[in-house]
Amino acid sequence: MRHPILIAVFLSFGAAVALGLSRFSYGLLLLPMRADLGWSYLLAGAMNTGNAFGYFLGALVTPSIIRRVGPQRLMIIGAVLTGAFMLLSGFVTHAGVLLFQRVLAGISSAFIFIAGGVLAAHLGALRGKQVGLLLGLYYGGTGVGIVLSAIVVPITLTAAQIHGASHAWQWAWYALGAICFLATLLMRFATSSIPQTSQLKGGHDHFKVRLFGFGLTSYFLFGVGYIGYMTFIVALLKEQGMRPSMITLFYTALGIAVMASSFIWARMLDYFKGGQTLAILNGLLGVATLLPVLTVSTPVLFISGILFGGVFLSVVSSATALVRHNLPSAAWSAGISVFTIAFALGQIAGPTVTGWIADGPGGLATGFVFSALVLFAGAALALCQRALLPITDAVLCD
Repeated sequence: MRHPILIAVFLSFGAAVALGLSRFSYGLLLLPMRADLGWSYLLAGAMNTGNAFGYFLGALVTPSIIRRVGPQRLMIIGAVLTGAFMLLSGFVTHAGVLLFQRVLAGISSAFIFIAGGVLAAHLGALRGKQVGLLLGLYYGGTGVGIVLSAIVVPITLTAAQIHGASHAWQWAWYALGAICFLATLLMRFATSSIPQTSQLKGGHDHFKVRLFGFGLTSYFLFGVGYIGYMTFIVALLKEQGMRPSMITLFYTALGIAVMASSFIWARMLDYFKGGQTLAILNGLLGVATLLPVLTVSTPVLFISGILFGGVFLSVVSSATALVRHNLPSAAWSAGISVFTIAFALGQIAGPTVTGWIADGPGGLATGFVFSALVLFAGAALALCQRALLPITDAVLCD
């Protein structure tokens, strides 16, 4: 196959839509929506919980849909639907309707993210080398979405305020939805370049959950811990007195670090066959999450954001690599889906629990401490996940 890296880059616009634009842009919109609509932190966090719940529902049905239509088609369908749901978020103000649309966007985002992960894994198989880099490039596309969000959201908010819009945040949803549609056109090039095979549609019974118990539990805790940071970090920075222009720069730096992460961890993704990569990255995320609690120093806060951005999507890459290293290709679709379900369950709990803690006397800082402790627990459990040698056997921690 010619130009696999270029194909992976175009494929990465799927990750940009599924997470960078659909989910993480909300971190920038949380404060203006909360102020305009009178939300508590609990309700504001519940919006991302709803998105994660939809993601969970999507992950449940994605394997069966992939068997019917293939990952190429499902990825494009998911992207079109996600763009439409985000666009519609700009037309309503009722919390219940917004929550429902966040659920729908979560479902379609799962279609994109899982189908894209399957395609990236098979692209690596067709290439025969640089698998870690190709997976990293795909998942690192989330950083493109984060950077676009960091640029587009403040610009649209300012433009809406200048024009006297009653709900300035709605303009941002219009712009983000339009960007999703443009990204879908770029994704189409990548999906059409990867040949359809029977392995891409996956098998039914190759994945045994019990063999991946520690890895799945660690990945669940990653979902709980990381989403609290991504949901509330902008609110925490503003609470600590950081200027809006610096917050935009912070979020942009975080997104750029996500894009760079595909090169930073590529060799480690190829080298470790068990849960070692998952453990190392979860531990680093825990450190990054604690830093904003320990100090309000701007350089340290930026170190936190850059470290977090340079690590968190590589955790997702490490889960896909774990599946790819330890299962036959026919089981990759099922394996990636099960790990995504664990991830989604964690994301359902994370924003609501963190928001509930933040509404208490300790504020957002206490919520961040909770997230960090969860990530450290995930790191410890990941160390117990061993490579399956041979594929039908597993040596796990006692």
